[in-house]
Amino acid sequence: MANLLRVTSTEFGKEVGHYQEAALSQPVVITRNGRDRTVMISAEEYHRLMRRDRQVFASGELPDDMLDAIATSEMDPRHSALDNLITDWKP
Repeated sequence: MANLLRVTSTEFGKEVGHYQEAALSQPVVITRNGRDRTVMISAEEYHRLMRRDRQVFASGELPDDMLDAIATSEMDPRHSALDNLITDWKP
């Protein structure tokens, strides 16, 4: 869904059915006064995004790929000065 179709709100109003069909394969950006105002996407894409947004795991249930990503992650070098704040830290 990388391609965006842009249409003015006036044109959208004239050809709603056409743009509903187009939204099944690509997002349709509806503009007003030259600015992006709303986006029409397929119901399938909307549900996919909602599932992804609400994906929650208990710490013991994290998938292996997420655990691996956490285990191999590294701090951005720009923040290395923060390491000094915990040098003598004790729980």
